[in-house]
Amino acid sequence: MRTDERSAPARKGSSSRRVFLRHVVACVLGIVLLYPLLWMLSSSVKPDRLIFSDTGLWPSEFDFSHYVDGWVALDFPFGLYMMNSLIIVVLSIIGNVLSCGMAAFAFSRLRFPGRRALFAVMLGTLMLPAHVLLVPQYVIFSNLGWLNTYLPLVVPAFLASNAFFIFLMVQFMRALPKELDDAARIDGCGSYRTFLYVVSPLCVPAFATTAIFTFIWTWNEFFSPLLYLTDPELYTVPLALRQFMNAEGLSSWGQIFAMSTLSLAPVVGFFIAGQKYLVDGIATTGIK
Repeated sequence: MRTDERSAPARKGSSSRRVFLRHVVACVLGIVLLYPLLWMLSSSVKPDRLIFSDTGLWPSEFDFSHYVDGWVALDFPFGLYMMNSLIIVVLSIIGNVLSCGMAAFAFSRLRFPGRRALFAVMLGTLMLPAHVLLVPQYVIFSNLGWLNTYLPLVVPAFLASNAFFIFLMVQFMRALPKELDDAARIDGCGSYRTFLYVVSPLCVPAFATTAIFTFIWTWNEFFSPLLYLTDPELYTVPLALRQFMNAEGLSSWGQIFAMSTLSLAPVVGFFIAGQKYLVDGIATTGIK
């Protein structure tokens, strides 16, 4: 008995040291991972001659002209490119939430012939390399006359083309009690009203997770806008940042870092605003 009483404080002290060590390791890894971002933020307010010669995070000299000059350095103000990206992002979020939500509701709550086979095919598309579809998609959009418009970037989102989001929502909806559907059916609700008034309000974490991932992936998308957009007035933020680098490899690094910093602000703000729902959505769906 006395031995246990003596060993209890020792075990408690050992556990505290392990927790402290884990926190130290996590902090060190966090600093290592954040260093490139912090260096970019620091370089955006350094004079050009100090960007690569001074690797410290705290600038010895401050120069905020990169933000002013970079905003108007291209053919159009940088705000136009941010607005173009925002239009595509908002439409993509609406399309993914609506179409993927309805597809997930059908797979998880309805019974129809071939449901299991269709769901297996849908999951199989997750393993299909995206580059395999580039040529057929480009030919289709070209025949439809959609090139140099936002339609190739937005319309697929309204057709439940993202299997990852469908699977995410299916896992969430399967956890909801089936009695809710029965009660709604007794009250006279059809499938659409059950989805709209009963299931959708309970799927806010899954919808928020879909919206956040759609925002981040679409905002940072470079290849698809490069493939389908040719008019500089329609360019998105990633394409605008590419314009700071000329054919000779000479770049306005200070302006690039300044505009890159500004382009991060919407993503960080949206992530912080929806962080609670993102954690809830992943915890209740993705881990299953």
